[in-house]
Amino acid sequence: MNIMLFHSTYGLRPAVLEAAERLRAAGHQVQVPDLFEGRTFETVEEGMAHRDGIGRDELLKRAVLASAPHSDQGLVYAGFSFGGSLAQHLALADEKARGLLLLHGTADLEDDTSVDDLPVQLHIADPDPFETHDWLNAWYLRMRRAGADVEVHRYPGAGHLFTDPGLEDYDAEAAEQAWTAALGFLDSL
Repeated sequence: MNIMLFHSTYGLRPAVLEAAERLRAAGHQVQVPDLFEGRTFETVEEGMAHRDGIGRDELLKRAVLASAPHSDQGLVYAGFSFGGSLAQHLALADEKARGLLLLHGTADLEDDTSVDDLPVQLHIADPDPFETHDWLNAWYLRMRRAGADVEVHRYPGAGHLFTDPGLEDYDAEAAEQAWTAALGFLDSL
């Protein structure tokens, strides 16, 4: 499977590169664009400030430009937190998308969004400070209404970015469960 993997607002941290290597070891081709051009951050607040300084439209443009050379192959779009929101936007706009793997984040959907049975898997902390239960319930219903085949995995007690061993949010057990399910999801596509 060809995967386009987007980093979080922390930037292209070692955990993202390690995730890409894990996916490659499972036989997938993985592209990992650096949307922050080498900048990484120690706190979510610093990363969000940098993200906001660049602007959502510019970051979406960078994501599109990184994906465009590979999209004819039928990509699985994937991302961590903010990167997941970018991945979601691209997957829903790409008629050749093969799937959407969201780790720790989602995005809003336009009312007229429509996809043809797009496989979607979400891994999310429960509770998550950035993705409330009400938000996730509404997101799920809107994704289903759009035509996506959605699977949600919740991880009670885990921190927001629980798959990143370099952060306080890290939860080894939840991370391993998420990666096992994600690899199964990718193998099913």
